[in-house]
Amino acid sequence: MVSTYFSYSYITRNLKQSLTRIEQQADVAREAAYYKANIGKVKTVDDFMKDYRLYHYAMKAYGLEDMAYAKAFMKKVLESDLSDSNSFVNKLVDKRYQEFAAAFSFNGGATPVAQSENQIDEMIDLYTATKKSQVDALADDSKYYSAEIGNISSADQLLNNDRLRNYVYSAYGIDQSKWPSDTISQVLRSDPSDPNSYVNTTFASQLTGLNAQLAQAKSDASAADLKIADYKAQLSQPGADVTKLNIQILVEKSHLESYTKSISSLGDQITTIGGFVDLAGAFEFSSDGSLPSGVSAQTAANVTITKKRFDDSKSAVYSAASPLNEAFAARQFRTAILKVNSVQAFVSTPAVYDFALGAVGLDPKGVSEATVKAVLESDLSDPKSFVYTLKDNRYVELARAFNFDAKGNLTTPLVAQDSAEVVEIAKNYVIAALKQASPQQQTAVRAQATKDATAYQEAIAGIDSVSDLLANRPMVDFILVAKGLDPKKVSTEFLEKIFSSDLNNPKSFANTQSDPRFADIVASFNFDSKGNVARLPMMGPQKRDQFRETQANYLQQSLEQQQGDTNPGVRLALYFQRKAGEITSAYDILADKALSEVFRTTFDLPDSMASMQIDQQAKVVDRFMKIKDLSDPAKVAKLLSRFSAMYDVRNSQSIDQGQSPLLNLFQGSSSGISGISESTFLAIAKLRAH
Repeated sequence: MVSTYFSYSYITRNLKQSLTRIEQQADVAREAAYYKANIGKVKTVDDFMKDYRLYHYAMKAYGLEDMAYAKAFMKKVLESDLSDSNSFVNKLVDKRYQEFAAAFSFNGGATPVAQSENQIDEMIDLYTATKKSQVDALADDSKYYSAEIGNISSADQLLNNDRLRNYVYSAYGIDQSKWPSDTISQVLRSDPSDPNSYVNTTFASQLTGLNAQLAQAKSDASAADLKIADYKAQLSQPGADVTKLNIQILVEKSHLESYTKSISSLGDQITTIGGFVDLAGAFEFSSDGSLPSGVSAQTAANVTITKKRFDDSKSAVYSAASPLNEAFAARQFRTAILKVNSVQAFVSTPAVYDFALGAVGLDPKGVSEATVKAVLESDLSDPKSFVYTLKDNRYVELARAFNFDAKGNLTTPLVAQDSAEVVEIAKNYVIAALKQASPQQQTAVRAQATKDATAYQEAIAGIDSVSDLLANRPMVDFILVAKGLDPKKVSTEFLEKIFSSDLNNPKSFANTQSDPRFADIVASFNFDSKGNVARLPMMGPQKRDQFRETQANYLQQSLEQQQGDTNPGVRLALYFQRKAGEITSAYDILADKALSEVFRTTFDLPDSMASMQIDQQAKVVDRFMKIKDLSDPAKVAKLLSRFSAMYDVRNSQSIDQGQSPLLNLFQGSSSGISGISESTFLAIAKLRAH
């Protein structure tokens, strides 16, 4: 029989080849192919558990074959909410159940929402930033106007300067879409004190008639109001002709609507004419559009008046940017967005619609609802979709901020990493940091690691592509540490190749690496083939990384089981190697029967140690082993080399004849993982083979 030491050493030196051989075995390949072909058809836990082959494949992958019979128990595991510390699965001591539940998204997966909490917070921050930017832009416009108006020498020069023209038009209420520049040029050349000037003959002369019409419209509206009130009062009188009265009410309401529109229209015309007269009086241009020698386009007093009028015209912008109004709008938005369940609901909810468009710098009154609906239903991963045809990044920003599908229904948030993945990476980072800390450093290290984890969770929300991620090296290092990798040994260039790999191609760069953790990192992100964030398709109840992990675990379990059939010691060593990265304290070892056996065998401790008080056992573990060394693959390899040699010694026939003299080689080596040379292990193995 080949020794445990030789078998384990050979497998670990050729682990990828060993797993490939397992993968190519007919029964393993058959079950893997069945799982891949059918897991996408599963919609519920019951569907999953009714399919014997799918269910048993997954149970084996997570080392739970012996619990396959307990379907009611396992159903509760799968339906548990991993984010709830009081859920069924989180109360179980054995971590295998949590790992199994995390491999599926039957519960606790991403929920379709119009916006996630992060998206809501980002939209509110964007709204605040946009409002501030708009106010700053107005201040810049006024500053520019003050600096440049003195350099203007003609009416046409003023109108040909887009920025100055827009400023003046806003100040005097002129709608560019309605009034050609030639008309405004003639107004600027007019003298409002001259009754024969253009502004007076063309516009001001209309005021008498318009005011008369306005007065009549108001009178008619008032009369219609009185009639409606009178007819309504008659309805309650005995013997009233209800049908006739209702018809008369409808007629008067129609009249009232017409009068109201007239009042509005006449008021706008009068205001516009007043603005033209004021505009003519605010500038010093001659009738030919020039300026008299030594005269500025405006007096200092008129510059001040124009700037005040401009500010008054932008009162809505200033008001919206006030802290009080901003806070009120944000509160309304935060409450209303929770009730939005479709694009139609979005455009029908002013507290959401106006706020969202305002946040990206769009005027809700200047954009059609049809355009907004088409934008929100666009496929951001398709460069030909509607939102990109507008050639306006504000619309793209709006579409990215919400989660609607092509039919206007809710879908899951578009994020670089799902929340469960983010939480898992954050948790693993904290664990990795604590492993390297001494007991005295634990509190400070935990606080800093938790702070780093929070920063990662906030930063990941802003990642839109692989380029964004790799450009942020602190984030990259955080991920590598969480995965147990040394950031100093992993270059950005290497990661670019990893992330550009096709995970569906077994020959791709990521899949041919000896360390599968790099491919696992890629699988944990939602990047498409172009490196952009996308909503990747689910395989039934599993995301891409969950599926890959299940298949990888199945191969590992198959390898361990097959080795265990020949030599239980090899299986124990492989199991310990797989679990080493998850061990954070002596109690993790003591809570696992297999890990405990490896520990006791490695340091030649009696099985009766298990009867000691748990705290005493933990002290023994800490005396013999440094938990932080289990994060170092080289030190774990030395530990397991020692275990495999000791396992052979402990289980040799010489044990029946009394303690083997080989055990004396290990006396005095009571702490740490190193201490015995490779040549010593080899010597022990050779003696065992004889």
